[in-house]
Amino acid sequence: MKITIVGAGAIGGLAGAWMTEAGHDVLLVDRWVEHVDAMNANGLIVDGVRGDRHFKVKATTPDRLTGPLEAVLVATKSQHTLDAIRQLVPLFGPETFVVSFQNGFNEPDIVALLDAHGLDGRSRVLGSIPNYGGALVDPGHIEFVHEGPIQLGEMDGRTTPRLTELTGKLSALTNVQLSVNIWAQIWAKEVYSAQVIFSALVDARIHETLGIERYARISGAVVKEALEIADANGIKVEPFDFFDPANYRVKTAEDTKKLLANVNHAIWLLKKDQKPGTHNFKKKGSGIWWDIVYRKRQSEVRSSNGKLLEYGRKAGADVRLNEKLYSMIYEIEAGQRQLGFHNYDELEATVNAIGKALP
Repeated sequence: MKITIVGAGAIGGLAGAWMTEAGHDVLLVDRWVEHVDAMNANGLIVDGVRGDRHFKVKATTPDRLTGPLEAVLVATKSQHTLDAIRQLVPLFGPETFVVSFQNGFNEPDIVALLDAHGLDGRSRVLGSIPNYGGALVDPGHIEFVHEGPIQLGEMDGRTTPRLTELTGKLSALTNVQLSVNIWAQIWAKEVYSAQVIFSALVDARIHETLGIERYARISGAVVKEALEIADANGIKVEPFDFFDPANYRVKTAEDTKKLLANVNHAIWLLKKDQKPGTHNFKKKGSGIWWDIVYRKRQSEVRSSNGKLLEYGRKAGADVRLNEKLYSMIYEIEAGQRQLGFHNYDELEATVNAIGKALP
């Protein structure tokens, strides 16, 4: 199986590096010319939780890609998904399939785009959740920030030869968990990530945001509403990795205590592999924080989590709290709002005003 990874940032680059080292046929594709040139000239440098590593990889820009393609892992930011697929369509062969190897509700859009080109999208698209994390620091340089598994599955829940083969190859990087209901797990990731977006309202480390009970309560209320949006859409949200939706169905003060304990455990899991004194991590927050603070660019909130609001409105769900959170991020990206703890004060006021404070 020939693997083409479109988007050679942290998620795609790390997968490509370890699979290449394991002897698999992998090509990294990225539109950032300097990054591609650096990888081809000097290899891919990876530091972070697994120490300092150097990988010899193959890389190219999209305009130089040739077909027919086989396994295509799309690891771009959500807002670039369809543009990336459009460039690939002329290179599709009869067996080409696509994995959304990213955040967001991208699978239905990819299916629709392929259908529009007569390519039977439903038979060609797989879903995934990469739950490890990193950052593209400089051309040819990725920081591995935290370990985590990959959830991978056919959209119809079948176990197919291509799924089994790809699972084996991705296992070179990390544990791959086969899912029989990947769409529900994708929903789970988007529900949970409302909490991640919340942490990006300030320029601070996670233990100063979600690690503070007052702030964890606000974020818990946001995720609880997001979970209710999934309920309104008839989605039975599946647990993944360290996120169990049952913890966010808070009804009593005791339930809130359990939720807060779960949040603290999640923080510990994200940081447990970062051994003191071994590496000075450049990425100190979420991917959203990284885009806003370090890369000075628009995050994928609008194209990824923004779709949660669309699903919610169509189902008649209450989306006021998530809508407020996302609008604050949009204002930060537009330079109309400053990062800071005052954003938590404002969001907390909204939680209280609409009666959604946790008991």
